[in-house]
Amino acid sequence: MALLNLLFVVVAAVVAFALAGYGGGRIAERGVRRAELPTLLRGLGALAGAVAAALCAWGLLIVVGALMTAEDGGTDSAPPQSCRTAGWWERHQRGVEIVDYSVSYLPLGFVCETSDGGRYDNGDVPGYLNPALVGFALAGAGCVIGAGYVSEMRARTRHENRAGEAR
Repeated sequence: MALLNLLFVVVAAVVAFALAGYGGGRIAERGVRRAELPTLLRGLGALAGAVAAALCAWGLLIVVGALMTAEDGGTDSAPPQSCRTAGWWERHQRGVEIVDYSVSYLPLGFVCETSDGGRYDNGDVPGYLNPALVGFALAGAGCVIGAGYVSEMRARTRHENRAGEAR
């Protein structure tokens, strides 16, 4: 499982570099001030997507670290060290045991399950990472959709102008 998650980290990092290269190339092609609006929006969308992919890779790397720590057998491995958060010992004293753990991909997190049916995130993934990831992904998608809309409107205007001149 950890190796599959590491593969996801590598794929997200490659996507981040590819989008950063594409976005930087689109913007640098003519410069920020001289670029047409659709080109600028596509470049900004790709850069926002690159930031989202990089945040995803970083969050996955954190989750993989917690997963590898939890799967490390041997002395002092029960309950998993990744689940030993603040307040863990107090719950243990009341008879609540940590019985299992799982990985949450949406939102990114390492979830510990207790004997009383409860679940909690261990807090390894910073609280700002998931909202920032969603924000940059939506901003990138918005820029790309906006670029398509502007291109479509310009094409329709040109077509209408040509049709009006032909009459």
